[in-house]
Amino acid sequence: MKQSNQTSKLQAQIDENLKRVYQEALEESIPDRFKDLLDQLRQKEAKK
Repeated sequence: MKQSNQTSKLQAQIDENLKRVYQEALEESIPDRFKDLLDQLRQKEAKK
């Protein structure tokens, strides 16, 4: 039973860390370079 409890705690800690990492990634802004590239693509599409 002790092994199962340790595994559960480890899985919970992994889940917590993954959620934190993904949340931080979601909160990051898009770099200006990517915004510029997207603008260029939109302009090319608009010319078609």
